[in-house]
Amino acid sequence: MADQPKVAPDSSAVRVALWRALHLEVDAPPPVFEDTLALKLADPEPNWRQRGDMHALGTSQFRASIVGRARLIEDLVDDQLAGGVEQYVILGAGLDSFAQRRTDVAGRLRVYEIDQPGAQAWKRQRLLELGFGIPDWLKLVPVDFEAGDDWMQRLIAAGFDIRQRALVASTGVSMYLTKDAVEVTLRKIAALASGTTLAMSFLVPIELAAPELQPGLRMAERGARASGTPFLSYFTPDEILELARDTGFKQVQHVSADAVARRYFAGRPDGLRPPANTEELLIAST
Repeated sequence: MADQPKVAPDSSAVRVALWRALHLEVDAPPPVFEDTLALKLADPEPNWRQRGDMHALGTSQFRASIVGRARLIEDLVDDQLAGGVEQYVILGAGLDSFAQRRTDVAGRLRVYEIDQPGAQAWKRQRLLELGFGIPDWLKLVPVDFEAGDDWMQRLIAAGFDIRQRALVASTGVSMYLTKDAVEVTLRKIAALASGTTLAMSFLVPIELAAPELQPGLRMAERGARASGTPFLSYFTPDEILELARDTGFKQVQHVSADAVARRYFAGRPDGLRPPANTEELLIAST
């Protein structure tokens, strides 16, 4: 693919990175997830802490959801690596910093980051500015989804071996796809080598969230629509499990926010925990 013009990451990718950074600044120790590079990578305006979506108390539950899912994914990476998996695909990578923070682990994998060409060109330049470079084991795979690019073909062209097991992570992506597009994505991953694992987050219908959370969720929905990236799909846990089975996965599991809270947030002095029935996780294996 020819050189692409650099386009700043979309607002959701920046927000996720800044919430990771804010977690280290305002939440009680120990951190659930320690992303010490998020702020450098995002390179926000100096007054970013005064943004309405960075209010320390008002966004605490959603911030907890972001750091909780990130911790679970990276724990899964460790488990998969210990089990012999050598390929890690981040679908919709945004400002993920795994490859720069976890070089002891990442260097033993082939890491493929898939994202829109312009945003990925911006990230590539930012990594070079920060002195990280692009090591041989890290492949930045630009995919123009709007132009109909086949991300699996692009992935294979970048060196991905469909004969070998892989871990595929997709967080904060499915809600921007139609349900038909989510199904197509699941079918492609389910057709990969036996033992491949997918970890994917999904949005639960807003009306199933706690009443006190629904106004904030509606506001996020309106903001996504206004920014040109509307939420297009919601799934109940039963619906996503059924879809995963129907598309070919052999083992499927719903990881609830409550399960994440019990694993990573129990006994915290600040009471930080992710909200139930908002964004939850599917773990599925071929």
